[in-house]
Amino acid sequence: MKRRSFLKNTLATGAAAVAVNAGLLTPTTVLADWNKKAFNAKTTDEALNGVFGASNAADSGDIKLKAPAIAENGAVTPVTVDASGIDGVESIAIMASKNPMPLVCEYTFGAGAVGYVSTRIKMGQTMNVIAVVKAGGKLLKAQQEVKVTIGGCGG
Repeated sequence: MKRRSFLKNTLATGAAAVAVNAGLLTPTTVLADWNKKAFNAKTTDEALNGVFGASNAADSGDIKLKAPAIAENGAVTPVTVDASGIDGVESIAIMASKNPMPLVCEYTFGAGAVGYVSTRIKMGQTMNVIAVVKAGGKLLKAQQEVKVTIGGCGG
């Protein structure tokens, strides 16, 4: 009984592996959709237009952007955006102004979610890190300069 189960499972696994390698089974339905226009943008304004359809974000003191003043290694710069004091946060985008492609990440929140994100980003040189929060149909932003001692983009 165990031998038959073993052989059957081994054959099924082998057949599935062959089908995947041959391209017969592709996970097209589970791949996330991404905003190619926004992530391929070369400037922060282009990226904002790609993500939000507008680039007129107003400065806000309600967004708490936490990043190191001096990043020892630009490849793993920790960044935290806390917009928990703002009601109706729909999304948060983080940008590095002088990166070749400034849009680093964009998070979309469901109703009732707290606007809080913590991540690590790659920075090639000293630049401004910009957090843009969309809440209640308005774009709000906060920015902070981060000095990079060892560039994370090959520098």
